[in-house]
Amino acid sequence: MQPDMPSPSQEIAGRLRRPVSWLTPNPFETIRPFAKRTSMALSVDYSKVPIYNTHMRYIPRSLENVARQAARNFPAVVVTGPRRSGKTTLLRQLFPKAQFVLLEDPDMQGRIRSDPRTFLEELRPPVLFDEIQNAPELFGYVRSLVDAAPRLKGQWLFTGSQEAPLMQGITESMAGRAAILQLLPFSVTETTKVDMLHGGFPEVLLRPKSRALWFASYFQTYLERDVRAISNIRDLVTFRRFLGLLASRHGQVLNKTDLAAPLGVSVPTISEWLHILEITSQIIVVPPYFENLGKRLIKSPKIYWGDPGLACYLLGITSKEELQRSPFLGQLFEGFVAAEILKSEVNRGARKELYYFRDQQGLEVDFLLPKPNAGLWLIECKAGKTIRPEMAAPLLSLRRTLKNRSTRLIIVHGTSRTAPATRAVAGRVEAIDLEGFVAELTGRHQL
Repeated sequence: MQPDMPSPSQEIAGRLRRPVSWLTPNPFETIRPFAKRTSMALSVDYSKVPIYNTHMRYIPRSLENVARQAARNFPAVVVTGPRRSGKTTLLRQLFPKAQFVLLEDPDMQGRIRSDPRTFLEELRPPVLFDEIQNAPELFGYVRSLVDAAPRLKGQWLFTGSQEAPLMQGITESMAGRAAILQLLPFSVTETTKVDMLHGGFPEVLLRPKSRALWFASYFQTYLERDVRAISNIRDLVTFRRFLGLLASRHGQVLNKTDLAAPLGVSVPTISEWLHILEITSQIIVVPPYFENLGKRLIKSPKIYWGDPGLACYLLGITSKEELQRSPFLGQLFEGFVAAEILKSEVNRGARKELYYFRDQQGLEVDFLLPKPNAGLWLIECKAGKTIRPEMAAPLLSLRRTLKNRSTRLIIVHGTSRTAPATRAVAGRVEAIDLEGFVAELTGRHQL
């Protein structure tokens, strides 16, 4: 009699039962690229290895500790975020022994669709699947392998640039089996090169003189790949005009009719296009703050571009001098603050929670930020460096409306070389420069 042969699931589960020493980064370890199928083993296809700038110095990311912890506690880890924000670089740095599979390759997509089980059985976990939105059907098959060895953690790593389709696949197939993280472009706490003009995308910070060319290429790639993959937009010229028009509404309350009219499209079309930008992490949607305040409140959200460099590019701002003279300076600074707040939340694995306040009598406060065990932060943003007591009026007025709520009142302003980083303004209102404010968000120092 022939001895019992293990099933494919048992075989790959056996491969998984290895020490997880790969959780400790080893920058000198050779990373196996994905491989072609052979009768006996996997042979490396070096023609498919993506080209990286080997001279780029890796800048540590604030998400690293959360990602390591997730890999120790979940069988799978999914990192979403805008294209080119550094997702692949982060995971390859943290898990250098993970086999790399680029799912944007058409040949690879064809192999997966024709025989996904054989494809997975040829891999030796841990495996890093890059841009998983190109092969979401893999989630169901990976689930069966996870269930065959549920005690093994951190064996399946994924990156993706389209958040909503990914979340649907994870909800349907990987619920409770995958940790979901988001990586946004660099924060000012990660590198001092981040500013309003250049934003936080790694390649722009590496070559700031090529900023305009990089953003132009980015949008072209974004239109050709992400937009067409999500929606069958026929008129890309009008969609490009929509991107520029939306930049001119940066930091404003969303008015879809106001966007639709100059473009000659319908309001449902604007809704669809905004949805595309949101699920690809290109824009920030800040909802209004609702509480039983006895006031008639504005109910539409405010819209910001997620990266201030992208917003400046779309507005035609090419230098810091132009930025300082721009009528959009205030809104761009406000969006910069919003982006830093959200980065501080996702970098510690927390859910994004940020609001604004505006009532129909004209009272407006830029941001309301709930803080665990610290009440509610009321935040006004001023791009200038000179802070006057009258600028605190909206914050004091809203605090009176909130009555018994524990609040902290903050005016975030541009960094000054001469003024103190933090000072009292009026009625317990603090003026904090941007760097000091972000440091507080991330717990770098205490007042």
